[in-house]
Amino acid sequence: MNEHGRKYDLYSQDFKRDAYKIFAAMRRDDPIYRQIGLDGVTPIWFITAYEDVEAMLRDKRIMRDELQALPPEKRYQPNQLDLLLNNHMLNKDGVDHVRLRTLVSQAFTPKRIAALRPRIEAIASMLLDQVQAKGEMDLIADFSFPLPTIVILEMLGVPSEDRDKFKVWSNALLEPQMDAAGLEQAVKHLTDFTNYLRDLFAKRRAEPKDDLITGLLQAEEAGDKLSENELFSTMVLLIVAGHETTVNLIANATLALLRNPEQLAQLKADLSLMPNAVEEFLRYDGSVERALSRWAAEDIVWKGHHIKRGDAVMLVLGSANHDETKFAEAEKLRVLRDPNPHLGLGKGVHYCLGATLARLETEIAMNTLLSRLPKLRLAIDESELRWRFLPGFRGLEALPVRWDKEQSQ
Repeated sequence: MNEHGRKYDLYSQDFKRDAYKIFAAMRRDDPIYRQIGLDGVTPIWFITAYEDVEAMLRDKRIMRDELQALPPEKRYQPNQLDLLLNNHMLNKDGVDHVRLRTLVSQAFTPKRIAALRPRIEAIASMLLDQVQAKGEMDLIADFSFPLPTIVILEMLGVPSEDRDKFKVWSNALLEPQMDAAGLEQAVKHLTDFTNYLRDLFAKRRAEPKDDLITGLLQAEEAGDKLSENELFSTMVLLIVAGHETTVNLIANATLALLRNPEQLAQLKADLSLMPNAVEEFLRYDGSVERALSRWAAEDIVWKGHHIKRGDAVMLVLGSANHDETKFAEAEKLRVLRDPNPHLGLGKGVHYCLGATLARLETEIAMNTLLSRLPKLRLAIDESELRWRFLPGFRGLEALPVRWDKEQSQ
């Protein structure tokens, strides 16, 4: 037990480097385990075995809507910023979730996403055009961050010159603040974010365009479909979920291939294998380490463990995806792995709405990298890599790479 009353360290740099070894120990010794969370106060059930994680993702007694799950005496009044930022479908269950998901899903049909392929390919090529002659780049800052960010902002109708603002706002939403000064700064950033959206909505109401923001606004005005809070929150969800997870997936996939040269060679020899490889990237080192927090909506006995109504439950997708009872040679990257029933995009009613887009962006990004940058390799020692402080996600701070300039195409 460490100084925070935790048996397992799930937050430090050391943990991020060796997460899958720690998860293996949890699956072996404590597959259903309750310990204090990041705040040093709240006990959380950590679920790490594939069988349990998969079942709980589909279990309606374990909810995303905290206020609906909590017993009446533990419910609280959200502040105005919470209401603006957190009233989206990922935080809802039942009829509210269905209503919001049905509305937004119209923009993410497989046919609409497939139509984006030429534009995504053009963006990927443009980004490499800007750095190819240099022979080196930070793969995240120069490639994996701008690619999905440009795509989702274009879908929404947000000016591309505002791209960097969204990086700041996304960090403010995702990175836990551990002191008063950090919290104050985050609140300022998020207030700026909501003010920006308010101005953008006003412009689209005055001048509608063929974009997702206009579609959301018109749906809101057509009847009881989107309240103002839901409108703001849905934008937040689309912008953050629409780029953050894919940014990290592309970077993690690149690192995984550089660590496994025989798998990299196999892919470079036949890029038609890439869709299958993307599924393995999602399993092997996916960007979503843990599903978003859930709460028990009633008292539950699960394999002898008494989970009480209102208890927080954390489903560790990264651990489930390395469960040796489900995946042969689970600790090895296998781009030809089939079948591959990973949980990298969730399961059940909250299955990732943007799954088709994330897969397409990652496929195109990796194809473009491998075809255009011969002998791609790390530009620093692996021990120098550092992970971002994102408890629910796996994302590097930077990924410096280099390649042979004279041979690049």
